[in-house]
Parts: sequence; structure tokens; C-alpha cells
Amino acid sequence: MRRRTMLAALAAATATPLVASACDSQEDKGSESGTSDTLRFDPEKFTTETATVTTADGERKITYRQYKGIVYVAKPVDEQYQSLNVKVPVEIDGAAVDASKAPILLSNNIAGYMSGSVTGTGGMPGGLPPGATPPSGTVPGGPGGFNDGGNRTSNPDLALAAGYVVVEAGARGRDLVAADGVYYGVAPAAIVDLKAAVRYLRHNSGRVPGNTDWIVSTGVSAGGAMSALLGASGDSDRYDSYLTDIGAADASDAIFASADYCPIADLEHADMAYEWNWGGNPLQSGEQVDRTVSRELAGAFPAYQASLNLRGRDGSALTADNYGEHLLRTYLQPSATKYLKALPDSDRDSYLAANPWLRFDNGTATFTWADYLTHVGARKKNVPAFDAFDLSSGENNEFGNGTTKARHFTLYSLRHATGEANAQLDSDLPGKLELMNPMYFLDNQTPGRAEHWWIRVGTKDSDTSLTVVGNLAAKLENLGANVDAAMYWDAGHGSNEDAADFITWIRGITGYGR
Repeated sequence: MRRRTMLAALAAATATPLVASACDSQEDKGSESGTSDTLRFDPEKFTTETATVTTADGERKITYRQYKGIVYVAKPVDEQYQSLNVKVPVEIDGAAVDASKAPILLSNNIAGYMSGSVTGTGGMPGGLPPGATPPSGTVPGGPGGFNDGGNRTSNPDLALAAGYVVVEAGARGRDLVAADGVYYGVAPAAIVDLKAAVRYLRHNSGRVPGNTDWIVSTGVSAGGAMSALLGASGDSDRYDSYLTDIGAADASDAIFASADYCPIADLEHADMAYEWNWGGNPLQSGEQVDRTVSRELAGAFPAYQASLNLRGRDGSALTADNYGEHLLRTYLQPSATKYLKALPDSDRDSYLAANPWLRFDNGTATFTWADYLTHVGARKKNVPAFDAFDLSSGENNEFGNGTTKARHFTLYSLRHATGEANAQLDSDLPGKLELMNPMYFLDNQTPGRAEHWWIRVGTKDSDTSLTVVGNLAAKLENLGANVDAAMYWDAGHGSNEDAADFITWIRGITGYGR
């Protein structure tokens, strides 16, 4: 079955359920009901593979079992994307490993809200569609995607070397179009699929290797947003109808921890946040964006920020007026300090000489918000950054519907583009925007919210506003979650510069050691 509409998928599944070869025609002899369980994991259907992983302690030779191409729903719309791989280490440097109770790292390969396949027959790693090439300046790496800076060591590889189970989950994305012209991977398909993958693992607790109470998700960019959404929306009934439609397992979709790298999230407020942050920065061409549009969008940000009622680590309210100082104090100056301290003396002297705006006194970096913005230089996106007037952005496509490829999802862009002062969004959009926004679920405190969070972004990442990470971290901290949030100095989009620390963090929050 390839790329068919939901209705066609459901009709075909009613007559003949489709499952992946890794669990094909497996009778559930152990199910409590005694009925066939098409989502039963078969622990005997694996291949044995080897890999060499470079870690902070040197190279590790890993022997692992790979369960490949397991369809994780009973009524797949497109099994090419609704599949997962499971990797289970059995030997590390010749020593036997028992990963039956190990943490499970759930890695998604979504980028740009496009589809991601793990079967080898669909999209490229990083969520790019078949035949596509990575964006200029990017290379494979990071937590399941492409990046343009930082340590490109893969979180999944390091997790495998640490003795953890690694699950790589595919998902539908905005680029998928059926023969009848229907876009069947637009919102909320990606998060629905990832939730179904979590449900598959929990449904198979005790059969699939690893501890399904210790699922740690990780993703980058749009995949980082999906990882955050998994963590924020665990067991929310808002997705039930979508999950029922694709035959997801009747199990919890809550995860233990969420690792989010440069999440492209809070999309309905992203344009105003972007202009508040980067509105004064020129485009890479050196030209300025439309100043009127930029000022209007930035002018809407203070009211939105105030509505969040967030507080910083010192207890003060986070407002548009003090947010620059908050970012400096909480993230940017500590990031620069850590970077400079790690440099050899001669390299540090050279860096400071080339950047006289940055002071480094008594082992501490200080600078102003204005100087930081000048240092970053060109902004990456035009205005509006997300809900483009001409419907050309990936996010416009993400909120397409049926045979309509792209739609406006903010009133500002809709009314500006149409010239209709009273134009209203399509009636389904407010609900879909909520389903795609982790901040909505954090506001409503869903029962299965993850308690442990690892959040990272580069300080030269202008793919979205730094307030997106700042607000996500602040909201979680205000709720009492365990949050490890930091920024990588001078790093770009998708960077992952402390992957070894991430693995250590998992060990710390689970207490698991082999």
C-alpha cells in the first residue's frame, strides 16, 4: 500500500489488516483476550548488526539486534512512514549486555515538518522526501536530523553505546500527496504518528526490549517541536479520534523525558516573536525586511508574552520589556562564559580581540542585548517568517487541508494577504494549532506530561525566536519540571555540542547503569 487517502486506508484495513514484515501474520498466543494482535512485537525477528561508535572515552564496537520496518499501527495510511526500527545492544567491546530493562531512546527524523521514513525506501534521514538534497550547508547528524554546526555525533549512536535501546520512528509529513491530490501528512499527522509509536512500545511492554516507563524522545527543529509536544501532551484525549482512525494501540502515549533541539514550535505566535527578536537584523543579502510589517508583528508580541504569565528563575515576571535581559542572564552570557573558558589562552585572546564588544572579566562574559544581535548578523527568514503572505512557507503547507496545499494560520497574514479586514481562519485551524503547540498542553497540564526535559539551541540560530526555547523552559520550570536548558555559543540551527552529557543526563534521571 502506497500513499493513499485515509478513507481508502480504512476501507482496505477493514477487509485485510496490513502489518509490517517484522510482525507479519503473528498470532497473539499470549493476549489476554485470546484474539489476534496485529501489533504484537515479535522478539525473534531480527538481524544481527555491528557498528563502531566514537564516544568521549574512545571507540566502542557494538553488536546489536535490529528489528527493522515494524508498522506501528493496525490501519496505516502509509506504512512506509508509519514504521519504526528497534536497535538492542547485546555486546559492547566484546562484553555481553542485557538491555531488557534499559532506557529507550525514541528518535524522530522529522525536519521542516516533512515526512520521515526509517524503512530505507522513503524520505531521507532528517525528514527530506525521496530525491531531495539537504539544505545548503547542512550535513547528516544531530538528534535525528540535519544540522549546520556543532558536534554531529548522533544521540542514537551514543545511546546504543551506553547500552540503551534505540527506537527510530518514522512519521507522515506535509510533503505527502495521494494520487487524488489529498495532502495526507499535514497537521496533526506527525504528532499522531509519533504518539502511535509510543503506544506501540507500551502495548508491547515486556516483549519489546527496554523499559517502556523510561522512554526518552529526541528530535531537532520541527522534530524538536514534535519531541516537545510528545512530552507536553502525554495521554491527552484530544488526539483519540485520530489515533483510533489509524488503529493505534490502546495504551498510554506518555513519555518519561523529552529532549528538544531548536524546536520550531508555538507557530501561531512565531511571527510576532521572530520580529521582536530579529526584527532589526538584515537579511543575508544585506537588505532590510519590510519595516512596517516587522513593527506591526513585533508590536503584537508584548501582549502575547504577558498572557503567558511566566516567571524567570529569580521569580520576576517575564515581559517583552525585560526578555532580552532574561536571555542574557539565563542563557547567553553563561553560554559565552563556558565557551571562552574552554578555549586555550591564545585562542581566547584572539576571539576577544576580534569581538571587543564582549567583556571577559574574572572568568565571566558580559555584553549587551544590542551587541549580541549585531554579532549574530543576518536573520535567516524574511517577514513574516512563518505565515508567509504568499503561502510559500513550510508552515503554510503544514496547515494545508485536503487538496489545498497551504493555508494561512494567523489572522494577521490572512487579512494582510486577502485585504479583508474581517477575514476569519478556517474553522478547523484553531483546534489544529492547539494540537501542534506544546505550550497549549503545558497551560492545560495534561496528565501524562513528562517530568524531565533537555532543551538546547544555538545562539546564532535565527530559524525562530529565542523566546520559543525561553518560554518553553520557563513554563516547565514554573510547573516544577526537571529542566536542563542551555544554549551553544556561536552555534547554528540543529547543533548538538554536548551529546555525551545528554547520555549522562539520561543515566542520572533513570538511575540506570550497565
